[in-house]
Amino acid sequence: MPRFFKEDFKENPFLEGADANHVARSLRMKVGEALTVSDSRGTDFDCVITSVTPDRVELKIKEIKPSESEPSVEVTLCTCLLKGDKFEMVIRHSVELGVTKIVPVLSTNCVSRPDAKSLKSKEQRWQKIANEAAGQCGRGVLPTLLSTTDLLALAKTFNDYDLVLFFYELGGEPLGETLWENDTAKKIAIITGPEGGFTASEAELLANAGAKTISLGKRILRAETAPLAALTGVMLLTDNLE
Repeated sequence: MPRFFKEDFKENPFLEGADANHVARSLRMKVGEALTVSDSRGTDFDCVITSVTPDRVELKIKEIKPSESEPSVEVTLCTCLLKGDKFEMVIRHSVELGVTKIVPVLSTNCVSRPDAKSLKSKEQRWQKIANEAAGQCGRGVLPTLLSTTDLLALAKTFNDYDLVLFFYELGGEPLGETLWENDTAKKIAIITGPEGGFTASEAELLANAGAKTISLGKRILRAETAPLAALTGVMLLTDNLE
């Protein structure tokens, strides 16, 4: 069923602008057909169309229910910038896997280092990609793309989480054991690196700030594979992949 997001939908049960145009022209939906609107905070509204134009689609709410697609843990993915379109791929697939927030990170070995103007444009595009992925995979919450930061600033946010997992290519603790020991953690941060990996001083900085250094096994994963493998592992081990 087509899915859209609108924060004040309960008070204003209609779609307009790009969403209305998509319903009318791209999907070619008609009066009486069904679609779902989420308030972006975990509530779904199952609706039928009562009138449709490219500018405005009027809807009647048939059922209000909690979204069934949101995980029981809130995971923030802090992943270093990657070259080419790899970062966009990570965003898209991490949203499908259930990430709540994404933090782009600049580290010493990042190959991609856009200037301020280019970075602002990229961040806007990344949020759009996250929104589109959320709609396509049936999420009930729009994941948030936070501003790009560096590791020093990131380390200062660790108190915001119950558990911070730093996935290090040189090894660390087993993920399953760490999650078992911290089974009450509901707000989890995942940190993964760039193509060139983390420096020893960066690894020390993160560990000293309270991050748990975690291994993803004996194989060296590509920089675009590691965040998705880490997120999949967390979701599986917290019973959010059945």
